[in-house]
Amino acid sequence: MLRKITEFPVLAYIMISETLRNFKKDERGLSGVVVAILLILVAVLAVVMIWGFLSGWLKTVWDNITGQAGNIS
Repeated sequence: MLRKITEFPVLAYIMISETLRNFKKDERGLSGVVVAILLILVAVLAVVMIWGFLSGWLKTVWDNITGQAGNIS
């Protein structure tokens, strides 16, 4: 029993290191990860560009709304 307890950390280390080594060598999912990151980047840039174009217009509309609210009351 004591022998199994002392061998357990060594076996766990070997299994984890082998799994990590195989994960590093595996390149099948690499392109999917790259595509996902690029899609997220493009989406964020699109939102930033749209916000930049619409921010002036939205400010004008908001000022008109709040100005009319002051006249109503």
